[in-house]
Amino acid sequence: MSRPAFVLLPPSESKVSGGRLPTATGYFDESLATAREQVRAALASLLRDASPEEVSRVLKVRGALLERAVASSRLIVEGVAPTLPAWQRYSGVVWSHLEPLTLSEEQRSRVLIPSGLYGLSTGTDEIADYRLTMKVNLGDLGNVASFWRPTLARALEGIDGATFVNLLPKEHDGAMRLATLQQERILTVSFLRHGGEGIAGHDAKAVKGVVARRVLDEGLEAVDGFRWKGWRGRIHRGHHEVRAPRGDHSQ
Repeated sequence: MSRPAFVLLPPSESKVSGGRLPTATGYFDESLATAREQVRAALASLLRDASPEEVSRVLKVRGALLERAVASSRLIVEGVAPTLPAWQRYSGVVWSHLEPLTLSEEQRSRVLIPSGLYGLSTGTDEIADYRLTMKVNLGDLGNVASFWRPTLARALEGIDGATFVNLLPKEHDGAMRLATLQQERILTVSFLRHGGEGIAGHDAKAVKGVVARRVLDEGLEAVDGFRWKGWRGRIHRGHHEVRAPRGDHSQ
Protein backbone atom coordinates (compact mmCIF):
# COMPACT_ATOMS: atom_id res chain seq x y z
CA MET A 1 0.00 0.00 0.00
CA SER A 2 1.26 3.52 -0.80
CA ARG A 3 1.42 6.35 1.68
CA PRO A 4 -1.96 7.76 2.81
CA ALA A 5 -3.44 10.51 0.65
CA PHE A 6 -5.94 13.28 1.25
CA VAL A 7 -8.97 13.29 -1.06
CA LEU A 8 -10.55 16.54 -2.26
CA LEU A 9 -14.30 15.96 -2.65
CA PRO A 10 -17.12 18.40 -3.42
CA PRO A 11 -19.90 19.06 -0.91
CA SER A 12 -23.39 17.94 -1.83
CA GLU A 13 -26.50 20.07 -2.11
CA SER A 14 -28.39 17.24 -0.40
CA LYS A 15 -27.84 17.43 3.34
CA VAL A 16 -29.21 15.77 6.43
CA SER A 17 -31.01 18.25 8.68
CA GLY A 18 -30.66 18.64 12.45
CA GLY A 19 -27.71 17.97 14.70
CA ARG A 20 -26.40 19.37 17.96
CA LEU A 21 -24.31 22.30 19.09
CA PRO A 22 -20.62 21.83 18.22
CA THR A 23 -18.70 19.57 20.61
CA ALA A 24 -15.22 19.69 19.06
CA THR A 25 -12.86 22.07 17.29
CA GLY A 26 -12.51 21.53 13.54
CA TYR A 27 -9.15 21.20 11.80
CA PHE A 28 -9.41 24.58 10.02
CA ASP A 29 -11.41 26.45 12.67
CA GLU A 30 -8.47 28.58 13.80
CA SER A 31 -6.77 29.25 10.47
CA LEU A 32 -10.00 30.12 8.63
CA ALA A 33 -11.81 31.85 11.51
CA THR A 34 -11.45 35.40 10.19
CA ALA A 35 -12.53 34.54 6.66
CA ARG A 36 -15.47 32.50 7.90
CA GLU A 37 -16.63 35.41 10.04
CA GLN A 38 -16.56 37.65 6.94
CA VAL A 39 -18.77 35.17 5.09
CA ARG A 40 -21.20 34.97 8.02
CA ALA A 41 -21.37 38.77 8.20
CA ALA A 42 -22.15 38.97 4.48
CA LEU A 43 -24.80 36.26 4.89
CA ALA A 44 -26.32 38.21 7.78
CA SER A 45 -26.51 41.33 5.59
CA LEU A 46 -28.23 39.34 2.86
CA LEU A 47 -30.88 38.04 5.25
CA ARG A 48 -31.40 41.48 6.78
CA ASP A 49 -31.40 43.71 3.71
CA ALA A 50 -32.19 41.70 0.57
CA SER A 51 -35.59 41.01 -0.94
CA PRO A 52 -37.00 37.48 -0.76
CA GLU A 53 -36.28 37.14 -4.49
CA GLU A 54 -32.64 38.09 -4.01
CA VAL A 55 -32.24 35.69 -1.09
CA SER A 56 -33.72 32.91 -3.23
CA ARG A 57 -31.32 33.73 -6.08
CA VAL A 58 -28.22 33.70 -3.87
CA LEU A 59 -29.17 30.57 -1.93
CA LYS A 60 -30.37 28.89 -5.16
CA VAL A 61 -33.54 27.38 -3.70
CA ARG A 62 -37.27 28.07 -3.71
CA GLY A 63 -40.36 27.07 -1.79
CA ALA A 64 -39.95 24.76 1.17
CA LEU A 65 -36.20 24.43 0.53
CA LEU A 66 -35.86 28.20 0.69
CA GLU A 67 -37.71 28.29 4.01
CA ARG A 68 -35.34 25.64 5.37
CA ALA A 69 -32.30 27.48 3.98
CA VAL A 70 -33.33 30.83 5.48
CA ALA A 71 -34.09 29.27 8.87
CA SER A 72 -30.75 27.46 9.00
CA SER A 73 -28.88 30.55 7.75
CA ARG A 74 -30.36 32.63 10.57
CA LEU A 75 -29.11 30.11 13.11
CA ILE A 76 -25.67 30.17 11.46
CA VAL A 77 -25.29 33.95 11.66
CA GLU A 78 -26.54 33.88 15.26
CA GLY A 79 -23.91 31.26 16.13
CA VAL A 80 -26.42 28.69 17.40
CA ALA A 81 -26.79 26.36 14.42
CA PRO A 82 -26.87 22.63 15.20
CA THR A 83 -24.04 20.71 13.56
CA LEU A 84 -23.13 17.24 12.38
CA PRO A 85 -19.77 15.86 11.23
CA ALA A 86 -19.44 16.58 7.51
CA TRP A 87 -19.45 12.88 6.67
CA GLN A 88 -22.90 12.62 8.27
CA ARG A 89 -24.23 15.95 6.93
CA TYR A 90 -23.62 15.37 3.21
CA SER A 91 -25.98 12.87 1.62
CA GLY A 92 -25.61 13.25 -2.16
CA VAL A 93 -24.61 10.63 -4.73
CA VAL A 94 -20.85 11.07 -4.33
CA TRP A 95 -21.11 10.74 -0.57
CA SER A 96 -23.43 7.74 -0.55
CA HIS A 97 -20.97 5.87 -2.78
CA LEU A 98 -18.06 6.87 -0.53
CA GLU A 99 -19.86 4.92 2.24
CA PRO A 100 -18.33 7.05 5.03
CA LEU A 101 -20.10 5.12 7.78
CA THR A 102 -17.68 2.24 7.22
CA LEU A 103 -14.54 4.42 7.06
CA SER A 104 -12.34 4.87 10.09
CA GLU A 105 -12.21 8.27 11.80
CA GLU A 106 -8.65 8.70 10.51
CA GLN A 107 -9.80 8.07 6.93
CA ARG A 108 -12.68 10.53 7.29
CA SER A 109 -10.21 13.16 8.48
CA ARG A 110 -8.37 12.78 5.15
CA VAL A 111 -11.42 13.88 3.16
CA LEU A 112 -11.22 17.62 2.42
CA ILE A 113 -14.32 19.53 1.30
CA PRO A 114 -14.32 23.11 -0.05
CA SER A 115 -17.55 25.02 0.51
CA GLY A 116 -18.93 28.51 0.23
CA LEU A 117 -19.69 28.82 3.94
CA TYR A 118 -16.70 27.13 5.56
CA GLY A 119 -14.00 27.47 2.93
CA LEU A 120 -12.48 24.10 3.75
CA SER A 121 -13.49 21.31 6.12
CA THR A 122 -12.42 17.77 6.80
CA GLY A 123 -14.87 14.89 6.80
CA THR A 124 -14.82 14.86 10.61
CA ASP A 125 -15.37 18.61 11.13
CA GLU A 126 -18.79 19.56 12.49
CA ILE A 127 -20.82 21.70 10.07
CA ALA A 128 -24.27 23.24 9.95
CA ASP A 129 -27.11 22.60 7.51
CA TYR A 130 -26.25 25.40 5.05
CA ARG A 131 -26.96 26.66 1.54
CA LEU A 132 -24.16 28.69 -0.05
CA THR A 133 -22.32 27.70 -3.22
CA MET A 134 -19.01 28.96 -4.57
CA LYS A 135 -20.71 30.34 -7.70
CA VAL A 136 -22.66 33.24 -6.23
CA ASN A 137 -21.93 36.85 -5.36
CA LEU A 138 -22.57 37.65 -1.71
CA GLY A 139 -22.93 41.39 -1.11
CA ASP A 140 -19.71 43.32 -0.50
CA LEU A 141 -17.84 40.02 -0.29
CA GLY A 142 -18.21 39.61 -4.04
CA ASN A 143 -17.83 36.26 -5.75
CA VAL A 144 -17.56 33.58 -3.08
CA ALA A 145 -15.00 31.45 -4.95
CA SER A 146 -12.76 34.46 -5.59
CA PHE A 147 -13.01 35.45 -1.94
CA TRP A 148 -11.85 32.03 -0.73
CA ARG A 149 -9.17 31.37 -3.36
CA PRO A 150 -6.02 32.77 -1.67
CA THR A 151 -7.09 31.57 1.77
CA LEU A 152 -7.69 27.98 0.72
CA ALA A 153 -4.38 27.74 -1.12
CA ARG A 154 -2.57 28.68 2.09
CA ALA A 155 -4.66 26.21 4.10
CA LEU A 156 -3.60 23.33 1.84
CA GLU A 157 0.03 24.41 1.91
CA GLY A 158 -0.15 24.17 5.70
CA ILE A 159 -0.76 20.40 5.60
CA ASP A 160 2.89 19.41 5.53
CA GLY A 161 3.95 16.54 3.31
CA ALA A 162 0.41 15.66 2.19
CA THR A 163 -0.49 14.38 -1.26
CA PHE A 164 -3.90 15.45 -2.51
CA VAL A 165 -6.10 13.47 -4.90
CA ASN A 166 -8.25 16.06 -6.65
CA LEU A 167 -11.77 14.83 -7.48
CA LEU A 168 -13.35 18.29 -7.58
CA PRO A 169 -15.65 19.66 -10.29
CA LYS A 170 -14.70 22.93 -11.95
CA GLU A 171 -16.73 25.08 -9.52
CA HIS A 172 -14.72 23.97 -6.51
CA ASP A 173 -11.42 23.31 -8.25
CA GLY A 174 -11.36 26.96 -9.31
CA ALA A 175 -11.59 28.08 -5.68
CA MET A 176 -8.57 26.05 -4.58
CA ARG A 177 -5.68 27.43 -6.69
CA LEU A 178 -4.17 23.96 -6.75
CA ALA A 179 -1.65 25.06 -9.36
CA THR A 180 0.18 26.98 -6.64
CA LEU A 181 1.08 23.71 -4.89
CA GLN A 182 4.07 21.65 -5.88
CA GLN A 183 3.05 19.45 -8.81
CA GLU A 184 4.08 16.22 -7.08
CA ARG A 185 1.61 16.95 -4.28
CA ILE A 186 -1.47 16.99 -6.57
CA LEU A 187 -2.98 14.05 -8.43
CA THR A 188 -5.96 15.26 -10.46
CA VAL A 189 -8.35 12.62 -11.78
CA SER A 190 -10.47 13.28 -14.89
CA PHE A 191 -13.75 11.41 -15.35
CA LEU A 192 -14.37 10.87 -19.07
CA ARG A 193 -16.77 9.27 -21.52
CA HIS A 194 -15.56 6.05 -23.09
CA GLY A 195 -14.26 7.99 -26.09
CA GLY A 196 -12.26 10.37 -23.93
CA GLU A 197 -14.58 13.39 -23.69
CA GLY A 198 -15.65 15.01 -20.45
CA ILE A 199 -18.57 13.40 -18.63
CA ALA A 200 -21.15 14.41 -16.07
CA GLY A 201 -24.29 12.85 -14.65
CA HIS A 202 -25.33 10.42 -11.95
CA ASP A 203 -22.94 7.62 -12.90
CA ALA A 204 -19.92 9.95 -12.93
CA LYS A 205 -20.83 11.18 -9.45
CA ALA A 206 -21.25 7.62 -8.23
CA VAL A 207 -17.88 6.48 -9.58
CA LYS A 208 -16.22 9.54 -8.07
CA GLY A 209 -17.35 8.40 -4.63
CA VAL A 210 -16.09 4.88 -5.31
CA VAL A 211 -12.69 6.18 -6.48
CA ALA A 212 -12.41 8.30 -3.32
CA ARG A 213 -13.14 5.25 -1.20
CA ARG A 214 -10.51 3.17 -2.99
CA VAL A 215 -7.88 5.87 -2.50
CA LEU A 216 -8.64 6.11 1.21
CA ASP A 217 -8.50 2.32 1.55
CA GLU A 218 -5.57 1.51 -0.75
CA GLY A 219 -3.55 4.69 -1.34
CA LEU A 220 -2.50 6.57 -4.47
CA GLU A 221 -2.04 3.48 -6.63
CA ALA A 222 -5.79 2.80 -6.47
CA VAL A 223 -6.49 5.14 -9.41
CA ASP A 224 -4.26 3.37 -11.93
CA GLY A 225 -5.95 0.05 -12.61
CA PHE A 226 -9.27 1.10 -11.01
CA ARG A 227 -12.20 -1.09 -12.10
CA TRP A 228 -15.89 -0.69 -11.21
CA LYS A 229 -18.97 -1.59 -13.27
CA GLY A 230 -17.08 -1.16 -16.52
CA TRP A 231 -15.32 2.05 -15.48
CA ARG A 232 -11.55 1.78 -15.90
CA GLY A 233 -8.76 3.91 -14.48
CA ARG A 234 -5.39 4.46 -16.09
CA ILE A 235 -2.52 6.90 -16.55
CA HIS A 236 -2.68 8.30 -20.10
CA ARG A 237 0.02 10.66 -21.34
CA GLY A 238 0.93 11.51 -17.79
CA HIS A 239 -2.66 12.23 -16.69
CA HIS A 240 -4.85 10.12 -14.39
CA GLU A 241 -8.26 9.38 -15.86
CA VAL A 242 -11.25 7.14 -15.23
CA ARG A 243 -13.27 6.29 -18.34
CA ALA A 244 -16.90 5.23 -18.60
CA PRO A 245 -17.91 1.83 -20.01
CA ARG A 246 -18.41 1.48 -23.74
CA GLY A 247 -21.91 2.58 -24.69
CA ASP A 248 -22.27 4.95 -21.70
CA HIS A 249 -24.29 8.02 -22.69
CA SER A 250 -24.30 10.01 -19.42
CA GLN A 251 -24.86 13.71 -19.88
